[in-house]
Amino acid sequence: MAANMYRVGDYVYFENSSSNPYLIRRIEELNKTANGNVEAKVVCLFRRRDISGNLNTLADSNARDFEEESKQPPITEQQKHQLKHRELFLSRQFESLPATHIRGKCNVTLLNETDVLTSYLEREDCFFYSLVFDPVQKTLLADQGEIRVGSKYQAEIPDKLAEGESDNRVQEKLETKVWDPDNQLKDSQIDQFLVVARAVGTFARALDCSSSIRQPSLHMSAAAASRDITLFHAMDTLQKNGYDLAKAMSTLVPQGGPVLCRDEMEEWSASEAMLFEEALEKYGKDFNDIRQDFLPWKSLASVVQFYYMWKTTDRYIQQKRLKAAEADSKLKQVYIPTYTKPNPNQIMAPGNKPGMNGAAGFQKGLCCESCHTAQSPQWYAWGPPNMQCRLCASCWIYWKKYGGLKTPTQLEGATRAGSESAPRGHMTRQEVQGMSPFTSSAGRAKLLAKNRQTFILQTTKLTRIARRVCQDILQSRRAARRPYASINANAVKAECMIRLPKASKSAIKNRPIPRPSLVNIVKELAVQAPLKLKAPRGAPTPINRNQASQPRSAPALLGKRPFDSGSYVGGHPFSTNGRPFMSSMRTTSQSVIKRQRVSHGDAPNPVVFVATKETRALRKHLTQAEMRRAARKPNIPVRVKIPLPPRPLPVPILPSSTSEPIVLED
Repeated sequence: MAANMYRVGDYVYFENSSSNPYLIRRIEELNKTANGNVEAKVVCLFRRRDISGNLNTLADSNARDFEEESKQPPITEQQKHQLKHRELFLSRQFESLPATHIRGKCNVTLLNETDVLTSYLEREDCFFYSLVFDPVQKTLLADQGEIRVGSKYQAEIPDKLAEGESDNRVQEKLETKVWDPDNQLKDSQIDQFLVVARAVGTFARALDCSSSIRQPSLHMSAAAASRDITLFHAMDTLQKNGYDLAKAMSTLVPQGGPVLCRDEMEEWSASEAMLFEEALEKYGKDFNDIRQDFLPWKSLASVVQFYYMWKTTDRYIQQKRLKAAEADSKLKQVYIPTYTKPNPNQIMAPGNKPGMNGAAGFQKGLCCESCHTAQSPQWYAWGPPNMQCRLCASCWIYWKKYGGLKTPTQLEGATRAGSESAPRGHMTRQEVQGMSPFTSSAGRAKLLAKNRQTFILQTTKLTRIARRVCQDILQSRRAARRPYASINANAVKAECMIRLPKASKSAIKNRPIPRPSLVNIVKELAVQAPLKLKAPRGAPTPINRNQASQPRSAPALLGKRPFDSGSYVGGHPFSTNGRPFMSSMRTTSQSVIKRQRVSHGDAPNPVVFVATKETRALRKHLTQAEMRRAARKPNIPVRVKIPLPPRPLPVPILPSSTSEPIVLED
């Protein structure tokens, strides 16, 4: 009964997915909704798998510093791997979750320098945190509530002086004397002087314009003058004047007028006090955040002093009563029965009921991905469905509670140095498709458009040597044709270490590839570059005013003619190269292939090849087979046989009409 009773302040497991690990949350409030259900307002705690790789590196650096400062005993690599599952990151993010999703309690504590890290591995459902994660800013900061224990923070107590030994230290450098109890004044005289100091303070507030606005009545001015700041000033005046009442009285009322002493309660305005109460409701007693976000013009000492003076006012007492009344109206605890429904990831043998699949599982020969056992009363599917990975019952519970496997595996990111990310099997469907080698390039580009990062694959010297020495095992050409097939690099390197002493010491000769220099390439490109066409001189083309009413398309904006806009002469279409359109030809508007539409923002810089008259004339001399061959192999020069021009026919010379005289007959 007590195990299923959850109260405010408990750290609990929440289940939001049947295959993902539990969420760890701290219950802040338990509220009853209008439907009669119970919702829990919780504080979010994050695991290492929930933060980025850069923040994981920062957390690793903080963990190494902690181990060096606290002098932790040496631990194994497996213990380091499991300790990462026990580390959490606190946050100030709140969310509301149904109370029916609670799956149990856990224990979360602040990591202390006196703690031994391996003690967390010995206890079940035990976690620790030392850093605070900001989900909005994506930062990791040290927790403000750290308990400072150790030689850096504790004072060293000197040895006790022996009897009769004098203290040779200079007392004025160690402390400042502010009051002498062995003075010549009586207690009644001191009390009378304090009454005079309060009266002077009341009179000073009456003369001050700002104080008369804040304390419009005499009672409020007298109450403000009776605060501790006035009494401290009066006693300090007596100490400075050697407890001479006459001198102290003249110091209280100098030539310019009475001295006015005000504390933080009087210095702060009503609007600043309201801001402080609002910040205190949001952040609690985190005075650094209160000052940074709400009162940046106040000093930290001023904020702390105002808080402790504000706690003595009636305003604080009223708010405390209101909070107590609200707490009485809210739920203190809630009973959640044990969740007994079967998990959808259970592997069931044919004909068996859920939970009764036995030790064989759904496929023989497979073992647990974490502990590599082959016997378990219950198996659970884990990882990508095509890989058919599974976990035993104990490792499944470990995965759900701690968000990882007991031993590092390739799927969980064991090959990634210094980082532990989410298992590939529990990524989103889009991420798995983006990593699959069978996904089309267009679909992968859409999936990875937001997550592109530059990376470099740099090989070591041993890897480069192994490519030459172990060519028969590596089969680089075959591996290049099948990049999705895995290569056992460890076996290749091991074989390379065996063959390396026996290999020939002579240098391997490479076949030189003649390549032209960069200068020659630039000159050749400059010669082959198309010339810019000059605009023909003549009368300007008249503007068609009816074009304003026509909608502009994207190609028209770029000044390009679409491919499907063919020329029409006399109602018959012509192709773009000037040849007549045949019935067997198909225009681009009739194309069956659906081309991918590329946005102009993502398109590369356009490269335009302008065909000259000579180029168009040469195309007509190429056959269809030669055109296809040139398109498939654009690097091979095209040889065109230009036929000789036909000989011009002899033009008969006609006699001129003016060579004979004109005869007119009557």
